Amino acid sequence: MSTAWRQRPEGGGQFAIRLIRGFSRYFGRAPARLALYPITLYFLIKRGPERRASRAYLSRALGRPATLWDVARHIHTFAATILDRVFLLGDADMRRFDLRVSGAEGVLAQAERGRGVLLIGSHLGSFEALRGLAQTRPDLQVRVVLDKSQTPAMTQLLEELNPKVAAEVIDASQGGLGVALAIKQAIDAGALVTLLADRVYPGESVLHAPFMGDTAAFPSSPWLMAAALEVPVSLAFGLYRGGNRYDLTFEPFSEGEAVERKERARVLNACAARYAARLEHHARSAPYNWFNFYDFWKRDDDGQQDTAASDAGSSADAVRRRLRQQRA
Repeated sequence: MSTAWRQRPEGGGQFAIRLIRGFSRYFGRAPARLALYPITLYFLIKRGPERRASRAYLSRALGRPATLWDVARHIHTFAATILDRVFLLGDADMRRFDLRVSGAEGVLAQAERGRGVLLIGSHLGSFEALRGLAQTRPDLQVRVVLDKSQTPAMTQLLEELNPKVAAEVIDASQGGLGVALAIKQAIDAGALVTLLADRVYPGESVLHAPFMGDTAAFPSSPWLMAAALEVPVSLAFGLYRGGNRYDLTFEPFSEGEAVERKERARVLNACAARYAARLEHHARSAPYNWFNFYDFWKRDDDGQQDTAASDAGSSADAVRRRLRQQRA
């Protein structure tokens, strides 16, 4: 899978994000949304690689050749969700949004039993919109797994808008074992831990699965962690439907059963395939919500195969050994 997204500049950068934040806070959401049109035009003209990637993806999702208008709508949808982050992260009053929640019963039931859930999502729609569930249940604790080194502008925005949420971020740049242990501690404390599972980091082991008519690579680490930690997993999607509406969808995925070492490779590949199928389903239902603006199907390293199959046993066992040491 291509890891070129790591070399692309962060969408908008600190200046653009601060501009959106300042404009929206002083003038409100409705006037700020008018500024999205020149922003869309700017990115449509200036960001050639993203424009080409958008057209290629939309042609798959729409089942027809994507037009320049489709690409503009794609960029505008992305800009609209970036704008809404200012309000979703920094405004306790969620009445400005029409949040429609489905499938949350299982997640809430786990929380009521005092155990959290690993919520696995993607760069489809707005994962921040899922905080709407926490707004309706103030007793819910939400912990975000985020690579602070990759998104400094958004990390700074989060720290300024909601220092409490920022302080509870689990930094993905600390390494796989450290992240796994932090996730385990949070879930045992009853938190909902959110993790995106559709971008591969350089050198990371991958799992290949059918996606949008071709084979794509997905990171193995989310499924390795779930297998090693034996935690319940749900898929989560916050789809932007236009205007002020977001559809928040939760789907139970696994109950956190123990997996035998000899079965881990098969189970991990099955998890990646199920995840890719559900991701494709929702991406086709809301095609302009896909915010991976790079060639998702390109492979930088043709020699990199399903390395998770060979790594699954040792990685999961390393996490379990550390957990046993901590308990001791």
